[in-house]
Amino acid sequence: MSTATVLRPATDADISHLVTLNNASVPAVPDTPADDMSELLDASSLALVAIDPAVPTDPLGFVVALEGGEDWAGENYAWFEERGLDHLYVDRIVVGEGARGRGIGQLFYDAVFDAARTAGHDVVTCEVNLNPPNPGSMRFHGRLGFSERGQQLTKGGDILVAKLAADVRDASRRRTPAAA
Repeated sequence: MSTATVLRPATDADISHLVTLNNASVPAVPDTPADDMSELLDASSLALVAIDPAVPTDPLGFVVALEGGEDWAGENYAWFEERGLDHLYVDRIVVGEGARGRGIGQLFYDAVFDAARTAGHDVVTCEVNLNPPNPGSMRFHGRLGFSERGQQLTKGGDILVAKLAADVRDASRRRTPAAA
């Protein structure tokens, strides 16, 4: 019998698992050592892991988001900040390969949009790779109501990303019913 996936706050004890999940998803996300992951969690306003309650210490995936107006040096975050958006920025969302297709990404974004609404933000922002391409992520974000606001070459010109935003007020219509 399978158990439902549960979200819980990420902790320092999760960092090694998060680094493993993250780095298995390169190039969709940047390679991130433990010290940088710890710094990202410290800066975040929302950091959640998805777990199977039967194995609560082994995250299936994670999401990390930052409030607009923070002193964060990430070039993707800075792009949105330069445009003066009132936003909650999703810096990282990763679902482990063996956990994909279980609705975990939707659970994460439900929590992100709830947090953005609670904080009174206008939009949720993120970026998705165009080169190297990440068509699955582009389709997923499109289903959630994200639209492209621009593009940027990052990592010294090696990666082209689409800058995406979704209106927080429309987030409720993107929710899918919970699985029974």
